[in-house]
This record gives sequence, C-alpha cells and structure tokens, in this order.
Amino acid sequence: MFKNKELIIFDLDGTIIDSVPDLAASVNYMLESLQRDQFEEKIIREWVGNGAQTLVKRALVGKSDGFEDVDKQLFESALEIFLAHYEKNVCVKTLMYNNVEQTLQTLHSLGYHLAIVTNKPFLFVAPILKKLSIDSYFGTIVGGDTLEQKKPHPLPLLSVCETLAITTDKALMIGDSKNDILAAKNANIESVGVSYGYNYGEHISRYAPEKVVDDMLEILDILVK
Repeated sequence: MFKNKELIIFDLDGTIIDSVPDLAASVNYMLESLQRDQFEEKIIREWVGNGAQTLVKRALVGKSDGFEDVDKQLFESALEIFLAHYEKNVCVKTLMYNNVEQTLQTLHSLGYHLAIVTNKPFLFVAPILKKLSIDSYFGTIVGGDTLEQKKPHPLPLLSVCETLAITTDKALMIGDSKNDILAAKNANIESVGVSYGYNYGEHISRYAPEKVVDDMLEILDILVK
C-alpha cells in the first residue's frame, strides 16, 4: 500500500509501549503526596497522550478537560513530584505491545530509518527504550520538550525529515492517537493508526489515517519497497 518509504516515524506511548501502569503509579503517588483523591488506572489511561504537564493537570482536576485554571503553584509542585517519581520508576511495569519488537527488528534489517516522535518528555524516552532492549533500532528521537512545538503540530515530524534529509512523501507516521494523525496530516505525511493504545475513547479511524491496523506486525504487510 505504501511504496518507496524510507522513514518510519513511531509514536511511543500507546503505540510501541503500554506505559500507563507506571504513569498511573506516579500520578497516584503525586496525588497522595498532595493529600488528594487517587484514581483507578483505567481512568488515568484516558488522560495520557498530551505530555506530562497535561497529564498532571488532568489528574489535579480529575477529568480530561477544564484544567486551564489550575492553580499555578499547585501545578508546579505536583509536576515536580510526578516527574521525580516517574524518573525513578520509568519502566517498572511498562511493556511492549504484541509483535512490536519483531516488527522493529524486521524494518531495521530491511534498511528503513526508524524514529520516535513522542509528546513524552525527552528525559524518559531513552531509559525506556534501553530497558526494553529496543534502543538500537532508533536513530532519531524527538520528545515533547525537544522543540518549541509538539504533536499535533507538524514541526516534530518535519524536523525528523529535515535531519535525515528525507522528503515527507517518503515518510510514514504510525501512532495511536489523534495527535499523531493530525500531526502527520499537518506535515503532509501519510499515516497508519493503531486501533489499540490511548485515544480518549475514540476509534482512531475517526481521524482518517490512510490505514488502520490492529497489530503492529501488519505494518510489514502494507509496506512495499
């Protein structure tokens, strides 16, 4: 389906890894430290995908929206607690999704450039990849705080293309959320949505990626060298 691709850009959380168990543990540690109500993991799962700052704000208000007026001092304290705890527990219960490692290994062996563009702070990305023994597959990593903009802005994707001197028509974005698909569309890059992961209760097809897959291994079937 996708011909002449040279660069495969992956989202991280919800696409390559399920990091919610560790994120939820750090969120609840932060809330407990602030003597606030904690939440079940399934609720926190709906808040993941827009970076650490938004996750913390959502946890402080206990919902996905309406967090714009969170007290600044409270937020800064909460964020510091969350980040410190998560840094020490970044890959305790985090796991790769089915067939991710096999897919990455095959794509790498076929000569594709593999990159990660995530809204997760850059600090946490490399330790997770190393712990899961998949760090050698990725030549380029862009975190949510690497540039002045993050997904759904096109800048992170365009930056990867520019760094590798690969045109956007030869790139493919793979992600689980609307931020990934919208970023790809904004960058004029074709995209594949994975049906699992975190997308705020919406099916990824709603955002019209060129293809939707249920398993990462399907990526190998739709790439034509």
